[in-house]
Amino acid sequence: MKAITIIPGQKDSACVKDVPEPGESEGDVLVRALALGICGTDFELISAEYGWAPPGSDHLILGHESLGRVEDAPENTGFAKNDLVVGVVRRPDPVPCLACAVDQWDMCRNGKYTERGIKERNGFGSELWRNESRFLVKLDPGLSDVGVLMEPASVLAKAWDHITRIGERAEWKPRTVLITGAGPIGLLGAMMGTQKGLEVHVLDRVTDGLKPRLVHELGGEYHTGRVRDLKFNPDVVIECTGVAQVIVDSIDKIGNDGIVCLVGVSSHGQKDTIDVGCLNRKLVLENGVIFGSVNSNLHHYELAQKALLDADRGWLSKLISRRERLSNWRDVLKRSPDDIKVIIEFSTN
Repeated sequence: MKAITIIPGQKDSACVKDVPEPGESEGDVLVRALALGICGTDFELISAEYGWAPPGSDHLILGHESLGRVEDAPENTGFAKNDLVVGVVRRPDPVPCLACAVDQWDMCRNGKYTERGIKERNGFGSELWRNESRFLVKLDPGLSDVGVLMEPASVLAKAWDHITRIGERAEWKPRTVLITGAGPIGLLGAMMGTQKGLEVHVLDRVTDGLKPRLVHELGGEYHTGRVRDLKFNPDVVIECTGVAQVIVDSIDKIGNDGIVCLVGVSSHGQKDTIDVGCLNRKLVLENGVIFGSVNSNLHHYELAQKALLDADRGWLSKLISRRERLSNWRDVLKRSPDDIKVIIEFSTN
């Protein structure tokens, strides 16, 4: 079968090649790939910024944003042939740590977790893949055209879940949320913000085109320029860019009891001047919170599926701005200003 692979640590080693079909040791459920979402993490892996092959292998099959149909599953798994499914990315560490022991592997405390398509486990970027039924999520058939958005949606579902938990440390009725970055993560975060009844603001450097239209279709307000120049102080900021200046400005801009959730991962070498004393005074005197959030567990996949089912399907479909066949995989790696979510289609069945 064909798969898109890299040699971790070797820059621009991505290629499509024939690999053996997965054995039962990789999971009790056999899945035929339908689609694979490509995100910034994949570009970083291809650039050799990080990435780890499975033990005993020199290559890593890419892909963590999956969508497929079950080809074969044992009767006791809860899955049957033709079920629409996505695979969970992270696996708990073998120790396990306190969090992994209670299925909160997204909060692993010792860093010994593994991840499909990223760290020591092959990803979902192959014509067939296997998965343990415990780490497989069954999707509503109505999500067949947008189900590949489940993994990024689960990341935002976790972010919102933790924002709400932090906010409820006291009487809390947030009114405004600022999303920095209008990529798929940012737009899904904005969508969930509207579902929560908040006034949604999205800031991005793109001045026209699909991104502003999608924000306006949500009923949100679209901004360009700097966060510091906005005329309001948001109750919540979800920072999706990883840009140092945007992060600093977002922290400075939040209102009293404000929460900044960092989901964008910064590249190395970014520097910005910050007055630590001023930052300390603001956070202490205004009860501010800054926290990071990554990955998700099964509860967040459940929340993500509900959010996708509650969303306007036409709006969701516009997030998938480009679909390419596996034979055109090189075109997927050519970034376009109009791209939001680009996917590789393996099969349409």
